[in-house]
Amino acid sequence: MKEKLKCTLLLSALMIFASLQAFAAAGAVYTLTNSTSGNAVLVFNRMPNGQLTAGATISAGGNGTGSGLGNQGALAMDAANRFLFAVNAGSSTIASFAIGDNGLTLRDVVPSGGLQPISLTVSGNVLYVLNNGAAVGGSDTIAGFSVTANGHLKPIVSNLPLSAASVGPAQISFNTNGNLLVVTEKATNNIDIFTVDGHGVAVGPVVNPSAGQTPFGFAFGKRNQLLVSDAFGGGANAGAMSSYIVSDAGAVRAISATVPDNQTAPCWVAVTNDGRFMYTTNTATANVSGYSVGFGGSLRLLNASGVTASTGTGSKPLDATISNDSRYLYVLTPGTSNVQGFAIGWDGSLTALTPVGGIPASASGLIAR
Repeated sequence: MKEKLKCTLLLSALMIFASLQAFAAAGAVYTLTNSTSGNAVLVFNRMPNGQLTAGATISAGGNGTGSGLGNQGALAMDAANRFLFAVNAGSSTIASFAIGDNGLTLRDVVPSGGLQPISLTVSGNVLYVLNNGAAVGGSDTIAGFSVTANGHLKPIVSNLPLSAASVGPAQISFNTNGNLLVVTEKATNNIDIFTVDGHGVAVGPVVNPSAGQTPFGFAFGKRNQLLVSDAFGGGANAGAMSSYIVSDAGAVRAISATVPDNQTAPCWVAVTNDGRFMYTTNTATANVSGYSVGFGGSLRLLNASGVTASTGTGSKPLDATISNDSRYLYVLTPGTSNVQGFAIGWDGSLTALTPVGGIPASASGLIAR
C-alpha cells in the first residue's frame, strides 16, 4: 500500500512539474515606449505556444520623442542574448541592459555619438548606432562603441557622415559576418555600405543606388543576402521587396529587384533563421506580406494578393521580429495598441495568436528571443 502511495505521489509530482514547464516562459519580446516623460522597455514573456503575457517595465534612463521614428532597429540584442540595447531618441543617448533569469538590469547610458539615435546593431563586442540628427537641426551620422564584458559602452568612433547631411535614414545593421555595416536612406534612395576592421572601426560609406524607391527596413538572409523593403513613398499598392549581394568592398548588386507585394508602405522586415522565408509589414494596408527566399537570394511572393496575414483594421503594423526558434512572428501594431503574434507554418503561412495589449501609440522597436 505504501509503495502504491509513493508511486501515486511521484506521478502527481511529475505531472505538476510538466504542467509548470508548459506554462514557463520560453523567451521574451521587447518594445520601447519612446515616451517623452521617460523612455522604458516593455517586457512580454513568451510562452512555449508563442503566446505573450505582459511583464516588467524597465526604465531606459532617458527620454523618447513621443512619436514615430521612421526607423527599424530601435532595439538590438547580441547573438548570445546576454545584452539588450535601446535608443533614447529624445535624449540622444543609448542604453544597455543585462539579460538575466530575473529580467533586465540597466547597465549603462551613454551619449549616442550624434543626435536623435533611431537604430542599433551589434556584432560580437561592437555596437553601432544610426543618428537621425538632421531631424533636430544636425546631421545624419553613425557612431561605434565597444561592449565590455559587463555591458558597458565605450566610444570607438563618432559622427561618421552618410551620403549627405540629411538623408532620411531608416536602419543600420551589420551583415552576418560582421565586417560590413549597411544603412538605408529613404530620402535619397541610397544604400550605404561601411567596411569594419578588426578593431570595430568603420570606414566609408560606399554609396549604392537602391533598386526601388524609399528603401526602408532590411535583414540579412542565410547566405548573407541583403533583403530590403521598398516603400515607394507610400504609393498605393506600390510596395515591393528587393534582394542583393553585397561585396566585401561595399558594392551592391541586385538579385531580385523590386518584387511587388501589391500592398502599401512595406517598411519593416524579418527573416527566419534558415533563410527560407521573409516577412514585411505593410503599414498603410494593415497586413503582412511573406516571401520565399531561394538559395541564391531570389524572392517569390507567397500569396498572389500579397496578403499572408492581416493585422486588423486600423492596426498600422510597424516593427516585426521573429523568435529565436523561428516558430513565431511578432508585429508591433500601436494603432490598436497591440503586439500581434503569428505561428509560422512549414510553408511560411501565418496563423494569428491572441494579441497582447498595453502598447503606447509612441512605441518603437520590437525584438524577440
